[in-house]
Amino acid sequence: MAGNDLDLDDMMNNNDNFNNEDNQNNNSPAGPSVWIFGYGSLCWYPGFEYDKCITGYVRGYVRRFWQGNTTHRGTHEKPGRVATLVEEKDGITWGCAFQVSGTLALDYLRQRECTLGGYLTDYIKFFPRLASEHSGISGEAFPALVYIATPKNDLWIGEEPIVETARQIAQCSGPSGHNVEYLVRLAVFMREELPGASDEHLFELEGLVRRFVAEANLSIGALLGSTPRRIRRDSHENVRRHVSFEFTSRVPEKRLRCLHI
Repeated sequence: MAGNDLDLDDMMNNNDNFNNEDNQNNNSPAGPSVWIFGYGSLCWYPGFEYDKCITGYVRGYVRRFWQGNTTHRGTHEKPGRVATLVEEKDGITWGCAFQVSGTLALDYLRQRECTLGGYLTDYIKFFPRLASEHSGISGEAFPALVYIATPKNDLWIGEEPIVETARQIAQCSGPSGHNVEYLVRLAVFMREELPGASDEHLFELEGLVRRFVAEANLSIGALLGSTPRRIRRDSHENVRRHVSFEFTSRVPEKRLRCLHI
């Protein structure tokens, strides 16, 4: 994927080394594992079993709601809007990485993200937010599998006025629930798990959607559905810590003003 300075072969080799060290540290009999980067609904509803979940970011991309959805958060008549990654030289996208072993999670995600969602897979450099000598997580970047939509798929919406995107989200729902839930729970994840960093596109959308929902005399709570199971992230840290300059300093200086995650 353009924008990363580590090629795919290096990523795979580094991932094998990272996973082997991690498995040795945990005496895991499961064999090699893989890390998956989540930046959309995976952040609050992975839907699969995982070994670890850690927060962090990727560089060279921004999150945009430019992908249509007709199988989860919309219909063919009224496609919803879901997130994808779009290349931007100095961009940064925060989310979380899940470590999984075996094939069950990957088979599930292939159906959820690729077959039904129209996403492709690739590897991307993931930077952990925290490091711990006891966790097997060094704080250095490592490759993670990512699901990403491109203009080549039939569900691609592309750039549109953000007011139009917000209006569609406020009006659409699908088999997995209302499109508002997808957006709002992602925004809540960002505020609660990564306070101090920012995603202007996400939060501007959330503000507009909340306004449209209120104007329609609807309740946000009624559109959110049941509360998902709490995800234990960064379980190797003893005390919850805010995103600090220690981590945001890795981002080019001119981007620091945008880190409101």
